[in-house]
Amino acid sequence: MATLFFNTSYKNEKYTKTCTETLGPSFSFLEKIKMGGVGSSRFILSEISTTLCSLETTASIKYSNIELRPKGIIVHFTNNLDRYSWVIPYYRLVLYSTQTFSIHANGHFIRFRKNKNYKNNIRFIAKMTALKNTFLDLRYYDY
Repeated sequence: MATLFFNTSYKNEKYTKTCTETLGPSFSFLEKIKMGGVGSSRFILSEISTTLCSLETTASIKYSNIELRPKGIIVHFTNNLDRYSWVIPYYRLVLYSTQTFSIHANGHFIRFRKNKNYKNNIRFIAKMTALKNTFLDLRYYDY
């Protein structure tokens, strides 16, 4: 499976089609309300895999946010004036929380700083993990 990484600065039909096919349609308005929202607050980027995207170093801080879908997540971030979206199905998603919080998939990664923005997103990360576990249905591992 190829890396699902898109420049979404402008309308991108391939991105829209791929998101719907891979991650399912967006949650309905009522589902979003019941879930308490499907988007994260801002994260501050620490590092991005060079094979995914080369971040041009400028003085500006790079921000990112995560959107939940029924079958995966979309990580949105900006680099200078361009906006990028990384589509990750739950079965490829791996989360690590060490000195930084990182998301890994298909050999690529994105790391976020653990600061007050991260602390504001702890409940969102728990919701994302719960959705992943529900989607993957890992009950057969429980004895």
